[in-house]
Amino acid sequence: QVQLVESGGGMVQAGGSLRLSCAASGRTVYAMGWFRQPPGKEREFVAAISWMNSNTNYADSVKGRFTISRDNTKKLLYLQMNSLKPEDTAVYYCAADRGFSDNVVVTTETEYDYWGQGTQVTVFS
Repeated sequence: QVQLVESGGGMVQAGGSLRLSCAASGRTVYAMGWFRQPPGKEREFVAAISWMNSNTNYADSVKGRFTISRDNTKKLLYLQMNSLKPEDTAVYYCAADRGFSDNVVVTTETEYDYWGQGTQVTVFS
């Protein structure tokens, strides 16, 4: 009942910026987040945001460089990525929780119900 579509990935030089978007369609989703999967690695948590009041949480590796936000009227989720490093190279996925919550931030991958197809981010030095 929910589709998530990421966009905005691409190739960028180290130190540059990208903004990822995730468009949601279908029923309302509540807590949302971003995860990434580097080549040859497992998927890892990046950032999460609550449905209301924009409570957020970030992985230590991106704290201070990435910003997660959302526009519920447009059903869009964003990830602003600044000061990008080669270590940020990965396929980035957005995720959504179907269970109602307002101020809850979900950081555990297994608690999410819906996933996008992913968008590639490549950072070169």
